[in-house]
Amino acid sequence: MTKLITIWDTSVGTLNVGDEIINEAVKRELTEIYRDGHQFVTVPTHDIIGRRGRLMIKQSEATFVAGTNILSSKYKLFRINGWNLKLRDAFFVKGAVLLGAGWQNYQGTPSLLNKFFYKRILNKKILHSVRDNYTKEKLESIGINNVVNTGCPTLWKLIPEHTQKIPQQKGKKVITTISDYSTNEKARMADEKMLKTLKENYEEVFVWLQGAYDENYFDSLNPELTKNIVKIPGLLQRYDQFLEENEDADFVGTRLHAGIRAMQKCRRAIIIGIDNRAMEMKKDYGLPVLERENIDALAEYINTPFETKIGLDFDLIQKWKAQFKHE
Repeated sequence: MTKLITIWDTSVGTLNVGDEIINEAVKRELTEIYRDGHQFVTVPTHDIIGRRGRLMIKQSEATFVAGTNILSSKYKLFRINGWNLKLRDAFFVKGAVLLGAGWQNYQGTPSLLNKFFYKRILNKKILHSVRDNYTKEKLESIGINNVVNTGCPTLWKLIPEHTQKIPQQKGKKVITTISDYSTNEKARMADEKMLKTLKENYEEVFVWLQGAYDENYFDSLNPELTKNIVKIPGLLQRYDQFLEENEDADFVGTRLHAGIRAMQKCRRAIIIGIDNRAMEMKKDYGLPVLERENIDALAEYINTPFETKIGLDFDLIQKWKAQFKHE
């Protein structure tokens, strides 16, 4: 039988195309590790796994879990938020390895049930790769100490030779994103301020509808601000096409992985930070993030030249990968 590698896939059953960006990076990195003689199989994180999924996990040489929001302090409605684990899974699923996984929002002490789950399910011998130091500290607080901070795998190809190709000056066009899950009155005011600033500072403005309900939210904003902003459908292929065909375009928006994708395509990016993911990655690696609370500073950020530098520990990433190398 061909050797199996299981990936807990966040892009199955998702309403957020950003999960596709993450999953693409996960498969790329694992393909570089397992070059020959392995088959990749997937099980969903957003949905429950059945008997066949549990059998594949049992038969796999290794199982990997990614997702920048997949870990949580809370057990809700018979599942751990972000990772649809049932009580029975604590007895059937073992040896999972984290790959750039992150903690969901700023939360309190993990519950006893979450501590039980993670200590049962996560591999006790292999070093786990997490998104940021905040996640590392959360896991260490429940006694899981075999953890290293490598950042999200979507960043792993943003080596200096790549980021040096990203323009330092403002482009003529800009593509933005808004977020359908952050729509209170304060968020709306900030998003409208963002759109106003973009229209004042760029010749053309586009919006990529990354989330399933982003368009509904966008259409509910001030029509004077959304007028003449061109919509790009929520397909990763369409977003990639735009980035590849418009070398004079920047990214400025609230969707973290849309910003990372822009940098992957050598486009200048300013991510508007709306949650702990962007904030912690700015703190740890210098990701170009402006907190939404500081949206009044956006025009200055846009018009000030800056060099994109992602301060990952690439040696640590190679050390993590080396655990799985086969001679």
